Amino acid sequence: MPSHTLYGADISYYTGKVRAFLRWKGVPFREVQATGDIYRDVIVPRVGFPVIPVLETPEGALLQDSTDIIDTLDHRHGEPSVFPTTPLQRLAASLLELYGDEWLLIPAMHYRWHHNREWALRAFGALNAPEATPEEQLALGTRRAAPFAQAAVLLGASAPMHAAIERSYEGLLAELDQHFALHPYLLGDRPSIGDFGLYGPLYAHQYRDPASGALMRRLAPHVVAWVERMQQPPVPGAGDFLPDDTLPPTLLPVLHRMAREQMPVLEDTARRLSTWLAEHPGEPVPRAIGMHEYELEGQRGERIVRPYALWMLQRSRDIYRAMAPADRARADQWLDAIGGLAFRDFQDPPRLVRDGMSVALAPA
Repeated sequence: MPSHTLYGADISYYTGKVRAFLRWKGVPFREVQATGDIYRDVIVPRVGFPVIPVLETPEGALLQDSTDIIDTLDHRHGEPSVFPTTPLQRLAASLLELYGDEWLLIPAMHYRWHHNREWALRAFGALNAPEATPEEQLALGTRRAAPFAQAAVLLGASAPMHAAIERSYEGLLAELDQHFALHPYLLGDRPSIGDFGLYGPLYAHQYRDPASGALMRRLAPHVVAWVERMQQPPVPGAGDFLPDDTLPPTLLPVLHRMAREQMPVLEDTARRLSTWLAEHPGEPVPRAIGMHEYELEGQRGERIVRPYALWMLQRSRDIYRAMAPADRARADQWLDAIGGLAFRDFQDPPRLVRDGMSVALAPA
């Protein structure tokens, strides 16, 4: 079978998500590290902006964005799929992808830039200039990584929020550790799209970065074992989801945490986007539209308003709205159990499409 080319990096959140999917799915690929030369000669000229991961198909087409890459290749390469076919499992997997992709950015960026900073700077320098000396790599990494380091604060990891972020993350590790003590993956013996969404931050930032990795090994050995299964699947393409559309009870605390932490921010993001669209008719939607307040572990902080997260949420809302009445009733009972009233009654903004690294209104 012809091979794909994955342009990415070991330190990259979303490259980790895609790499794990390609390995489990059994899609042949070679990985090319996104050095400065690769950005200059391949990614920017062909994609239009500096971003990873980028996947080149055997036909020469480029796919960008981890969600689009997985959607496309899961469909193209057939069964077994990472998307459950039963309604509750499909919804839960989608919500957990949203949680991993868009919310666990906060602890991932906090730990990298506030607990692993010098290591990360050297890693960025080595990626961009693998032949340079360690001193040159540190200087280059310091320059190249500046926007990423700043992003930690913009995403919500300002100094007053550090303790709350760490309490929340350690709570999540404890909940996931209890779950993975009983189940190999989130929904049984097969990884779902939810597993890949959580794996991005939990592997690329929290498992690989040295201080974060030591914390995970000390607090959550079953999470470590799951990360390593995801990293190198014992039998690619094997396993089944739990029968009868079952959601394991050990997963409910994780979903309850997602509903408690992330959904209020998504609600406010939708309100602010709707207001922005009314005030800026016909203008491109920016990647951020100001700042808003968020709460974590009883502490209040500020973070940027990211409309992109609503495109991810829209995928979950589509699953919910498409349910048959009996399935919708079961989903509503389950949402009540996890504190998901905000998701059930969510006031959707106008329909969105992905537009590079931001979103745009879907064509009428």
